[in-house]
Amino acid sequence: MMTTPTPEPSPDDVARGLAELERHLGEQAPPLPAIPSARPIETVGQTKRVQRLRAEVAEAHLLADLQGDDAPLLVDTAKVRKRRKQAREAARLHELGQDPAMRAWQAARMRRVLVAAAMVSLTLALAWSTAGVQTFAADGAPAWSPSWVFAWLVEPFMSLALLVVVGARAYLGTRGQPIESPTLVRIEWLFLALTLGMNAWPYLPGVAETFSISRLVLHILGPVVAVAIVTALPIILAAFTRLDHGTDARSGNPLTPLEYRANTSADSDPREHSDDPGQGLDAVTAHVRHLIAAGQLPAYPSAAAIRRAARCGMDTARSVRDALVKEAT
Repeated sequence: MMTTPTPEPSPDDVARGLAELERHLGEQAPPLPAIPSARPIETVGQTKRVQRLRAEVAEAHLLADLQGDDAPLLVDTAKVRKRRKQAREAARLHELGQDPAMRAWQAARMRRVLVAAAMVSLTLALAWSTAGVQTFAADGAPAWSPSWVFAWLVEPFMSLALLVVVGARAYLGTRGQPIESPTLVRIEWLFLALTLGMNAWPYLPGVAETFSISRLVLHILGPVVAVAIVTALPIILAAFTRLDHGTDARSGNPLTPLEYRANTSADSDPREHSDDPGQGLDAVTAHVRHLIAAGQLPAYPSAAAIRRAARCGMDTARSVRDALVKEAT
């Protein structure tokens, strides 16, 4: 059996086959996605003015939505926090100022300041009159002669003697034991009268060659100030010794503050005003524990916070505070 050989394809047949194959593959492949335009379709052909207005409208819508939120208004600014801190500090200082121990300390400090200022002023006043006393004591002696030199010592030794008496009365007056001695009072007035007379004598009318009221007042200024201080200082110290810094009528302790209450409303808890102190203290303590558990008070509240929250007296608030601290320890 004989076979017929297959003829070789010509170049045209190969080209036609490749073209058919490309066409067939092109029909079977999925369509390619369209390449998106770099510019939005809705903005194509629009001017920049329209685009700016569109952005402005979108921004306005966002701002309108955000303006309805009050959260920024609830945040304290730096100025508000500063004022709140200052107000809280002022309230605590006021509360501390009502404490009898603080009142006693303030009075003692003020008393020391006044006594020190009075003694300095008295010393300067007596030193001011030294020149006038030296002129009187020298009695026209030549400069640097023995009489002229010793005349400068007259006022200092009188002033030292006067300061001893005044200083002793001032010190004992600050200790609540003022000296009420007529003898010491006469000694003070004797020294002051001598100082005043020696300062004023050379400038009195009929004694001075040319009388001048200004020179007379200038030379008696020191003794007048000394008289005023010696007279006023015992009176001031006696007033300090009579100060009442607050005494508890129950204990008689001068450093125990008087009990006071905040203004109460009509719906206040009647347990606050119970006649039984123990029962009222237990009720307030239980109420404060409930407030601490509810988060309305800190774990260790101050007496002022307890007084405000429980609307009780300050003594009761301090007792509750101490009881809570004792329980914690």
